[in-house]
Amino acid sequence: LLHDDMFTIGVEPTPDKPSNIAKRVEFGFGDLEAGFSKADVIVEREFSTKPVHQGYIEPHACLASVSEDGQAELWCTTQGQFIVRAFCAKLLGMEVSQLRVTASEIGGGFGGKTVVYIEPLALALSRKACKPVKMVMSRTEVLQASGPTSGARIRVKVGATKDGRITAGDALLKYQAGAFQGSPVQPGAMCAFAPYDLENVRIVGFDIVVNRPKVAAYRAPGGPIAEFAVESVIDEVAMKIGLDPIEFRLKNAAQEGTRAPYGPKLGPIGLVQTLQAARAHAHYSAPLKANQGRGVASGFWFNIGGETCASLNLGEDGSVAMVVGTPDIGGSRASLSMMAAEELGISLEHIHPIVGDTSALGFNFLTGGSRVTFSSGMAVVQAARDVIEQLRERASKIWEVPMADVEWVEGHARCAGPGEARSLSLAELARTAGKTGGPIIGNAAINATGAGPSLATHLVDVEVDPETGKVTILRYTAIQDAGKAIHPAYVEGQMQGGAVQGIGWALNEEYIYDDKGHLLNPGFLDYRIPVCSDVPMIDTVIVEVPNPNHPYGVRGVGETPIVPPMGAIANAVSHATGVRFTDLPMSPPRVLAAIDAQQSQ
Repeated sequence: LLHDDMFTIGVEPTPDKPSNIAKRVEFGFGDLEAGFSKADVIVEREFSTKPVHQGYIEPHACLASVSEDGQAELWCTTQGQFIVRAFCAKLLGMEVSQLRVTASEIGGGFGGKTVVYIEPLALALSRKACKPVKMVMSRTEVLQASGPTSGARIRVKVGATKDGRITAGDALLKYQAGAFQGSPVQPGAMCAFAPYDLENVRIVGFDIVVNRPKVAAYRAPGGPIAEFAVESVIDEVAMKIGLDPIEFRLKNAAQEGTRAPYGPKLGPIGLVQTLQAARAHAHYSAPLKANQGRGVASGFWFNIGGETCASLNLGEDGSVAMVVGTPDIGGSRASLSMMAAEELGISLEHIHPIVGDTSALGFNFLTGGSRVTFSSGMAVVQAARDVIEQLRERASKIWEVPMADVEWVEGHARCAGPGEARSLSLAELARTAGKTGGPIIGNAAINATGAGPSLATHLVDVEVDPETGKVTILRYTAIQDAGKAIHPAYVEGQMQGGAVQGIGWALNEEYIYDDKGHLLNPGFLDYRIPVCSDVPMIDTVIVEVPNPNHPYGVRGVGETPIVPPMGAIANAVSHATGVRFTDLPMSPPRVLAAIDAQQSQ
């Protein structure tokens, strides 16, 4: 027992004995017993995954400076400067007004830089020494002390009729939290059966405290683990009833109006379109050779919104300083600038994006959960429309006409009233702003809702060396609903990056401890993330099913790409070897042992 004052949350009646189980969550509806009784085929399997690290290349680093009057400044590599300010101020007994935090350019985050580690220490040391203090974690410290994601044990049971309709789905998720509570078991439970339209479904999850480092978020936290197990069983059910795995998924695919296992009915989503694109892709019908296999898997991430501010400051030369409060870790400055330019009707080169510090804007939630292009994009659009209203007002003053007679078209104010047609460009109005009322600044402060889930389907071909157990990725295709791809090249980059991280999770990556709890691979020599030679060129197909809750149809794309790879690769390896793999990673020794065990039977 690690904590004698911890009692399981989510259990009725409330337990009277302490437990290492910090929390129980449950989602679902329908009648499982009745659903399984209608099934012609039932598959039930248990799975396990190991803790893995986010693998960002730049370690945690910060620079703190506290003056004698108690005012402090902090520069750090973070996904959320406002979150850092809140944590540090609370830990050090400061008011948030005493601490100014700047998010420095970040060399990778993937969820691992949403928390604080060294920042409070640097501030405390600076306060004590009355000098600036810089701290940088070593790679060993990063791997030993910053949170990996959970290791987990999962049980999944799926029943289906001979014609391919799923009658029931049941999942039990046990996620490691580390030394104190807080694993991503709840989002994992939300994702588990979310790609499917089920009448009878149950997901139960447990957040379990273990004597290991506290876990942190990692890209779609909890989702890849749950979907690895579910998609493996889905594949096996399809095989047993003799259906093509894509056709089986299409028969059961969630679509608009489907009730998600975690409660709400889904809006417009693109899972069916991703499956159809996968079926039509040349990859799916390409021939395979001996010891090769093809896998398919789908994945879901619900996406989030949240508190967001944006400010557009119009310069007298017609340029626009766009200030947002969300650090850029996936190209968001480009996509947000594109939306601002589109709204204002000006060239992209006139938009100058700035990630503001905590003194520049009101509170912004962090960069994570695939929320920035959606939430910050919505704020930027609203701020741009605020600017346009002010520009229309200035033009109406210049022309001495009612504001209702002024419209904004392609970067120009135009008089729609009687008489000679008149037009003023944004740059012309900016030059005269001082004479028509002063600076023009558009602001927006929102709490964005309606992020809209994103779904994906991945195809992968592998080759398994029967002599060594080594799995080689031969071909990979990622297909995803992006809502509207504002910057298609960056969306493709997100899809490819998530797929590569999923490949590492499936085949190589794991924390290895000795019997005394010491981490044996605290560096990139022994903790092996994928490199270029490990992966082929990853083909991408962007599907666009617009999200009705965003002015441009945007839905987040950053999390979903890491959800399908583990299931797709496990299915491919199983088809190549005839062995169903249920434990990750599928490293050469484990694969070879499974092949040898099968051959000895």
